[in-house]
Amino acid sequence: MLGTASAMPDRERSQSAQVLSVHGRLFLIDCGEGTQGRLLRCGISMMKIEGIFLSHIHGDHIFGLFGLLSTLGMKGRQIPLSIFAPPNFGPILNFFLSYYGDGISYEIRFTPLKMNSPEKILRAKSFEVLAFPLRHGIETFGFLFREKQPPWNVRKELIPRYGLTLTEIGTLKRGEDVVREDGQVISAAECSYKPYEPRSYAYCSDTAVFPEEREWLRGVDLLYHESTYTEAFRDSAYARFHSVTSDVAALAASLGVKKLVIGHYSSRCRDISLYEKECRAVFPETVAASDGDVFEIEK
Repeated sequence: MLGTASAMPDRERSQSAQVLSVHGRLFLIDCGEGTQGRLLRCGISMMKIEGIFLSHIHGDHIFGLFGLLSTLGMKGRQIPLSIFAPPNFGPILNFFLSYYGDGISYEIRFTPLKMNSPEKILRAKSFEVLAFPLRHGIETFGFLFREKQPPWNVRKELIPRYGLTLTEIGTLKRGEDVVREDGQVISAAECSYKPYEPRSYAYCSDTAVFPEEREWLRGVDLLYHESTYTEAFRDSAYARFHSVTSDVAALAASLGVKKLVIGHYSSRCRDISLYEKECRAVFPETVAASDGDVFEIEK
């Protein structure tokens, strides 16, 4: 967690930004003011970031981006950088490049997001990323990162016992029984096993809670959801299309998530322990994130 503040940073919190590591690959989610500094303080190499996912173009989610892009140019980055963002980010990127693009020798690959329900926007060998619309004052998207089902592992000690061929090993790695010409059946349940259950992470900011989330995010392992306001500011939340603690906690409970992490705190609500207390009254597995926190989804 690089930044957990909302519209304005303060002495303890920077604006929205996170780095997600998936099988050693780094992705930046939102890029509020101060993101470069947070990366440096957290010991995260900005040169290793492969892609940037921007939820929307409000300043507290993108004001750190142009400094980061410029620094990558000064550091001599050569590999392409992918940016996934709403279409209205296109003119902003073009403006930046027209005035400050001379020192950028790497390719920026911008993918505009335009969908009404979850769609895959990135496919890799072991995971995939989906984007989906959120409910905010302007066009805004959330992101779902999820591992694919891994191939089954074959128990090595059973390979010589059954004299397994490479073809038979491949069959067992798909979780299928081997049936030989003589009728012998070699059970996948005996000879192979899943190395891990696929993990998933969802990012939802900025948004009011809305019904489709319960369908799109069911069973997510770790859910990050903005909770800009505590109960005392419920009217402000509704007026600004943001979320309130108890609504977010009720959503997490209905989804069956393993853990809820909240952030994007309003500067009007200074004590984040109150956020956590209100959420835990509904969903005990809630953590109110602070800048610099690290969360791991275990296999």
